[in-house]
Amino acid sequence: MSTYYTVFTTPLGEMTLQADADGLLGAWFETQTTQPKELGQYTESDSILNNAIKQLQEYFCGERTEFNLPLSAQGTQFQQQVWHALTTIPYGETWSYQELANAIGNPKAVRAVGLANGKNPISVIVPCHRVIGKNGKLTGYAGGVERKAQLLKLEQKE
Repeated sequence: MSTYYTVFTTPLGEMTLQADADGLLGAWFETQTTQPKELGQYTESDSILNNAIKQLQEYFCGERTEFNLPLSAQGTQFQQQVWHALTTIPYGETWSYQELANAIGNPKAVRAVGLANGKNPISVIVPCHRVIGKNGKLTGYAGGVERKAQLLKLEQKE
């Protein structure tokens, strides 16, 4: 299946978005290492990508708290389960890795949940930035801990 990508500028830096005919495959800040080597064909006219840009712009302006996009991220069944659970963390709230493991019904899988969270290819839209350490500290974020702090601060403006 063909993949398409585009790049756009956010208040937190450039993001690359990738999609196929089924949905959004990825959204990465320029510093993220989880971006695939092959992105497909560059485009500025894909409806999924354009809708994602519109919704992300609304999010960064404080006008959107939920995303409504078809998602098509590729991962293992366990990763998919974790990524789906991430989408249930309410805007402006944070969960610990333990809470995320509990949410998928696997409370002993805290480390595995952390690894799956770190491999989430759809930054911001699948809000892995809302997961923090049990002690309340900001832990790793593929887009950078500083960017994670800025995203959480943005969501506290209500």
